[in-house]
Amino acid sequence: MPVSPAAHQPSQVRIALVLPQLVGGYGDRGNAVVLVQRLRWRGIGCELVEVTGATPVPSDCDVYVVGGAEGGGQLTAARRLRADPGLSRAVARGATVLAVCAGFQLLGTGFAGPDGTMHPGAGLFDAVTRPMPRRAMGEVVVDPAPGLGIRAITGYENHAGATRLGPAAGPLGRVVTGVGNGVDDVEGAVQGRLVGTYLHGPVLARNPDLADLLLGWATGHRLAPLVLEEIEALRHERLRHRPVTT
Repeated sequence: MPVSPAAHQPSQVRIALVLPQLVGGYGDRGNAVVLVQRLRWRGIGCELVEVTGATPVPSDCDVYVVGGAEGGGQLTAARRLRADPGLSRAVARGATVLAVCAGFQLLGTGFAGPDGTMHPGAGLFDAVTRPMPRRAMGEVVVDPAPGLGIRAITGYENHAGATRLGPAAGPLGRVVTGVGNGVDDVEGAVQGRLVGTYLHGPVLARNPDLADLLLGWATGHRLAPLVLEEIEALRHERLRHRPVTT
């Protein structure tokens, strides 16, 4: 979704880390930390709101981060988000969402539990996840969908679900190395201002373009470039997994 250049930056951005005790494994809470830090480096005020099991999901945040988990946590989080309208209301008013691995699955219309039984999801992504014959593990390189305007994406996948996208969702990109969704050689999903992905890392630490894309959606402004040598070095080191073409 395009954003417009702006002479004035927003004064405050609220970032919600959703149910990290249930879906916060594999270092995915680091995605919220990355978003906060990239705002601070730019002098933009921000607030990190941690949504626990005893806290209703606020509907007035600008960005929502949902992470990965093992099966039990995923099922509990899915039940909680189906019963709590906060995230759905936020999406309806145009909030930005990043959902990783189990978080991506449970925000779809349905997903497979640890025993293969299908469960209803929160219904925010037009996507259904079923079991895969073999677990997908390892480094991934993705060529992002052209309309996103970002560079190649890298990450680490560790999942046993095959996610098929419906017509309302488009892929985050095309798999160059790795498995991704396990269907149609694509990885992740983009639906409005929602991004789903199987990539850990955390994915936003490894892909600053993606982090700034989400922040641009959340603020409504194209943020000034922020190039940091260490982050670029990590990015180039991880891209060594891209096949060499001749």
